[in-house]
Amino acid sequence: MTSFAGVFVSDQWLQSQFTQVELRSLKTKFISVKNQNGKVIAGDLPPLMVKLKAFKEFSEEEIRGILGESGCDLSDEIDFEAFLRAYLNLQGRATAKVGGSKNSWSFLKATTTTLLHTISESEKASYVAHINSYLGDDPFLGQYLPLDPATNSLFDLAKDGVLLCKLINVAVPNTIDERAINTKRILNPWERNENHTLCLNSAKAIGCTVVNIGTQDLVEGRPHLVLGLISQIIKIQLLADLNLKKTPQLVELVEDSNDVEELMSLPPDKVLLKWMNFHLQKAGYKKPVTNFSSDLKDGEAYAYLLNVLAPEHCSPTTLDAKDPTERAKLILDHAERMDCKRYLAPNDIVEGSPNLNLAFVAQIFHQRNGLSTDSKKISYAEMMTDDVQTSREERCFRLWINSLGIATYVNNVFEDVRNGWILLEVLDKVSPGSVNWRQASKPPIKMPFRKVENCNQVIRIGKQMKFSLVNLAGNDIVQGNKKLILAFLWQLMRFNMLQLLKNLRSHSQGKDITDADILNWANDKVKRTARSSQVQSFKDKSLSNGIFFLELLSSVEPRVVNWNLVTKGESDEEKRLNATYIISVARKLGCSIFLLPEDIMEVNQKMLLMLTASIMYWSLQKAVEEAESSPSPADTSSCSTITDASPAPSINGEDEISSLCGEISILSFDDAASDSTVSSLVENEVNSVGE
Repeated sequence: MTSFAGVFVSDQWLQSQFTQVELRSLKTKFISVKNQNGKVIAGDLPPLMVKLKAFKEFSEEEIRGILGESGCDLSDEIDFEAFLRAYLNLQGRATAKVGGSKNSWSFLKATTTTLLHTISESEKASYVAHINSYLGDDPFLGQYLPLDPATNSLFDLAKDGVLLCKLINVAVPNTIDERAINTKRILNPWERNENHTLCLNSAKAIGCTVVNIGTQDLVEGRPHLVLGLISQIIKIQLLADLNLKKTPQLVELVEDSNDVEELMSLPPDKVLLKWMNFHLQKAGYKKPVTNFSSDLKDGEAYAYLLNVLAPEHCSPTTLDAKDPTERAKLILDHAERMDCKRYLAPNDIVEGSPNLNLAFVAQIFHQRNGLSTDSKKISYAEMMTDDVQTSREERCFRLWINSLGIATYVNNVFEDVRNGWILLEVLDKVSPGSVNWRQASKPPIKMPFRKVENCNQVIRIGKQMKFSLVNLAGNDIVQGNKKLILAFLWQLMRFNMLQLLKNLRSHSQGKDITDADILNWANDKVKRTARSSQVQSFKDKSLSNGIFFLELLSSVEPRVVNWNLVTKGESDEEKRLNATYIISVARKLGCSIFLLPEDIMEVNQKMLLMLTASIMYWSLQKAVEEAESSPSPADTSSCSTITDASPAPSINGEDEISSLCGEISILSFDDAASDSTVSSLVENEVNSVGE
């Protein structure tokens, strides 16, 4: 069996232009156009290329012409490396044609591209300092820290996955049960792969965007991908308190109750800007700050902000300084006297580094936010926040939506879905072709009736998908009816998972998967391993101790559960230990899940259904991968695959990550129907439940 398969090409520069997820996708498509003799002809490429989302600006004839211009004879045989070069050529032409992206992205949507693989040395130095500060006392990592920012030690240390997992726990404590992390000085390939799979699934579970990043990319320590992921994790940590739930004092930023909803809908970086402008206005600074780059280059805004927040450390020479670099030095000196961590150097201010400026402003906010402690305002803000269960469900659906790779990043489900656009994007991802985009209005939407039209289409599509939508109309979504929005999103999330399972079985042939099928499959899997646990439904109170799910995980991958770490689940503390372990083990296996330990302890049947379905999906997908892991001789001629003999069943993290939640890379096209042998293999595993 294979531990993990990486697609390699002989030209190292060419390989460096693609992530492993992209290479695997392109390899699959390249193989799909082979003729009966096992060869690919250059003339077969235009019909393939025109289907790629990256080249939607071109017609098939235009692609044919571009290939001809590059000296390619369309009647010649072409190998995989030549195919990759043709892809890069077209990608460059496509970028030039559209003039770059026109979309406005949240900082978490700033994913890396395959065209520019540069890294900022200033950012690297800042993140290394952050890691040295927060993880220097870690029992395991302490032996490797502090890191030297002048070397590549950061990327070398990231290769085994431990650093990234620990950093996620710094950003959002207890996301990963550290008992599930493989920690030893030398890890074998399967253990490294498990750590990176756990890392990527956990990163998604805290809100990171990891589209186009695979476990092999992290194993190789690709600097631009590693640094991009670390940047997202650190930003989530620094911006964690910029919401009314964590910092109710933020209500002071708005004039009246009508503005509170607007504040709640803002992403954390926009809240930070609003906070900064609030204080700058009080300090008499006339220019509004609209970004963390050009508006901060001259340092004036920083000088005013620090003077109003910490007047005792104020220096009149800061604003008098004519040289921007000198002023930046005085600003950082002022911040140090406030005990603010230095996330940037004077040059970073002068050059307008957006990531480092954002981190610096966030640090100032944490150290001294200067907001009122007016008890009336704070109690009002606390009244505006959701109850615990509603908040947990909103979190789950928000993270799930963001994991799908849609264009819009969701910061607050209840506020962000009210114009209908995001729900249409999700529906189009879950059920491609279901949305009539000609009848949809894209934000910003000024006319209220356009929002209603969008939401009415959402309801129509939901009814076509046979959702239960009694008493739910488009206007309920526009009005922000939380109960009905959650009900719709639950059905959408469930539909997505059931479709994934159905498609794995026989590409839409055969009966639909039901909740009962999932329960029966799980009981059968556990029974086959001679375990005694069986459950009657996803409401079964015995599920609260977590033993059934640990037995299920062990049944699909025997070595993934360390039974020495499992408790009997008798007390609440023992149940919590088991629940946190279950979630991390499932993510380590390759499941993309968004539930919390409380969902297992309290037997939340919706979340437990999704957990079980995710484990089932991984198990069935592994069967497909194992059947496909023995390529025909014709399939092995274009590139080599490195495998490692493994004493235990394999875990291939990249495919689980990219397909479990419907994530797609920039290579977007329909998959060909799977081999009938594979389909019957998976079908038999499901049907065996009824034997």
